[in-house]
Amino acid sequence: MPSRTAPRVSVVVISRNEGKDLRSTVENLEDTLPGGSEIVVVDDGSTDKSAAFLKRRRGRVRLFHSNGQGVAKSRVFGASKTNGETLIFADAHLKLDAQWWKPMLEQLEDPAVGAVAPGISQLPPTKSHGWGLTFKGPSMEVRWLHRRPARPAAAPILPGCCLGMRRDVFVATGGGWDPGLLHRGNVDNELSVRLWMLGYELIVVPDSLVQHRFRSRSPYPVGWPQYLHNRLRLAFVHFKPERLGTAVSHLRKYPGFGEALQLVADSDISERRKMLAALRKRSDDWYFERFRLNW
Repeated sequence: MPSRTAPRVSVVVISRNEGKDLRSTVENLEDTLPGGSEIVVVDDGSTDKSAAFLKRRRGRVRLFHSNGQGVAKSRVFGASKTNGETLIFADAHLKLDAQWWKPMLEQLEDPAVGAVAPGISQLPPTKSHGWGLTFKGPSMEVRWLHRRPARPAAAPILPGCCLGMRRDVFVATGGGWDPGLLHRGNVDNELSVRLWMLGYELIVVPDSLVQHRFRSRSPYPVGWPQYLHNRLRLAFVHFKPERLGTAVSHLRKYPGFGEALQLVADSDISERRKMLAALRKRSDDWYFERFRLNW
């Protein structure tokens, strides 16, 4: 019996209390993906029954459940259920045009490219588009880059709401998102910094634009100490001592800092820092110079 041909593209959609947006996103993906693709939906502890319609689905959409473990762990879990040579991670509140994936896959043919993302617009659409992100300062907040590049261009941070990687890069760089990150918020920043420092290029493609629903409130509770922990974890893992100290001195003004710091101290932070330091090909100084960050 011949072996099953692996799908060309596997899309991992993370969902939690997404309401009607989940169905709309899944159907949109089904309509626009190339033949032979698959869609894995991870319902991360929803209470609104938004994923119930997928139980009756057959074909290239498969549903899995996790128990409120957060964005990073759910993306890693979803990827473990896929078979494609290219992984695309997507939020459950997107609108995508025909052929949106094609410029992304073209860039991933270059072995130097570790990850790609489209431009991001708002849903409903506005004239404001984001072409990757960058850090604003030592508090590690980020801002969108609004100047559209003329051609595929490097970006300091790629948005995880729609991000593609080859499977070989996903495996070689530690399995995608850091499973030590909690809930949601700042999880894509760590992935981007890590890929750059491991020697890869991160590219935003101007010929693809995906609409994303930005919400003023999370559809589920997110603790501020856990949100702040994710910034601290990035700094403790990737920054040299002087830059780490600068980041900590700016983050300590936020409420919940002590609890966030305790979460870092109770984690695997020391082992992870040593492990990635042994693998990196570039320093944080290189990253900061490359993207003109002055802190």
